[in-house]
Amino acid sequence: MKATQNQNTYDVIIAGAGPVGLFLACELALAKCSVLILEKAADPHSPIKQLPFGLRGLSAPSIEALYRRGLLEQLEVHKKLKNPHQNAKQGAERQVGHFAGIPFTEGNVDQSRWEHRLPGSPGPSLMTTMDEMETVLTRRAEALGVEIKRGLAITGFEQNDSGVTVLWDSYSFNSKWLVGCDGARSAVRKLGGFEFAGTEPEFTGYSTRIDLADPEKLNPGRNVTSRGMYLQSQPGYVLMQDFDGGAFHSSEQPVTLQHIQEVLRRVSGTDVTVTALHMATTWTDRARQATTYRNGRIFLAGDAAHIHAPLGGQGLNLGLGDAMNLGWKLAAAIHQQAPGSLLDTYYDERYPVGMQVLDWSRAQVAIMKPDASSRALYAIISDLMNTNDGATYFAGRVWGIHTHYNLGDDQPLLGYSVPDFELADGTRIGKLMSDGRGLLIDFGGDASLKALAATYSHQLKYVSGPAKDQLGLSAVLVRPDGIIAWVAGNEPDFSKLQKAAERWFVRN
Repeated sequence: MKATQNQNTYDVIIAGAGPVGLFLACELALAKCSVLILEKAADPHSPIKQLPFGLRGLSAPSIEALYRRGLLEQLEVHKKLKNPHQNAKQGAERQVGHFAGIPFTEGNVDQSRWEHRLPGSPGPSLMTTMDEMETVLTRRAEALGVEIKRGLAITGFEQNDSGVTVLWDSYSFNSKWLVGCDGARSAVRKLGGFEFAGTEPEFTGYSTRIDLADPEKLNPGRNVTSRGMYLQSQPGYVLMQDFDGGAFHSSEQPVTLQHIQEVLRRVSGTDVTVTALHMATTWTDRARQATTYRNGRIFLAGDAAHIHAPLGGQGLNLGLGDAMNLGWKLAAAIHQQAPGSLLDTYYDERYPVGMQVLDWSRAQVAIMKPDASSRALYAIISDLMNTNDGATYFAGRVWGIHTHYNLGDDQPLLGYSVPDFELADGTRIGKLMSDGRGLLIDFGGDASLKALAATYSHQLKYVSGPAKDQLGLSAVLVRPDGIIAWVAGNEPDFSKLQKAAERWFVRN
């Protein structure tokens, strides 16, 4: 049957209306690109997204990205929640995160060591839900003119030198670019022939809502046992890890009450009785990553590009980072304002970050396995995390404090997120980035810097004036995604600034 062609040609078609696809659409639409999202699910409000174990922790890079686009204040869930790790202990003893179920406490995390996080900056962690993220980002995307079609699963696509034709059933849609943000089982990745390399799972994970005849037999909170792990965040909401090599998840068998009771008894070491099963889903710690994030005019982002165990909520943050990195670069290419190699830097920068997260996930699984060697490692890591040095290191990793890109220079702060400098008039740098353009921050009012910024004014905004704490810097060049591309101490090196500007921007 001949496909019925949609008459519109979009700049970008995105497969998937999850947080990653929606945030990418917002970034592209902010830059005046036309965007169509095709989402296979007809109903965006899956009940499982709204359950207590649907909570997700946003890390510093994600929080900063939302803050810089004026979206952070729209998140409300965290205002209604106690810290999900809260227990009877308060203050310094309060649990604020974990690694493989091993907690680190507020009092042991020394945030003063993160010297480039200025007072007044957004916090390094925040709780939200997938449902809230999708609601906020859908509202913003639609306000920016993004078109969202639900209940449409991509069945094929064809690309050539000038664009992509995306197929759904007997319909087709045309675009200049296609981005797969369609999750772990990405149709775009499979149809596009991307290699998805990695390691096989050690366990089957279960997220359940159940009724128990004797809930007092289960300890509250996260419990790592000699047979696996279970977490009871609230009565009736139970997560489990059963080290079966991922066999049950791979079998695609229905999850029955009897099976859940069997696994829960084995993992918890109790004879707890399940009286009703209301909802259950399974997952694994399979860790895979696409060996390239681009095939011609096709890109991958989020879980379509990398999957791993959802331990510590790293997946959502990794995907949002992909979207923030790719959005402005793809928009620049569409508007013919991109240097030749700009799109290649998406893979160059994001692949190593993804690889680190996959290894972080594998390391957690390694010390959670129910064997003697893992128990020994678990004990050592527990001791380490009960120190200031250990807790500060693990918190910095979990919260993405040290995330940066290798931009090939030894300048301090290069490749890191720009600190939220507060200018003398009270304006903060993060608030100046809501339009999606880069910044040239000139603390000293250098006329030559102002003149250079003017030659890139379509993509670059010039900001002049002293800040309350300049961290010993006189000027900073910031990419649209908030990453520092050049810095200057007392005397700006104009030749290095010109080189950096030419690397990331195109003159007017």
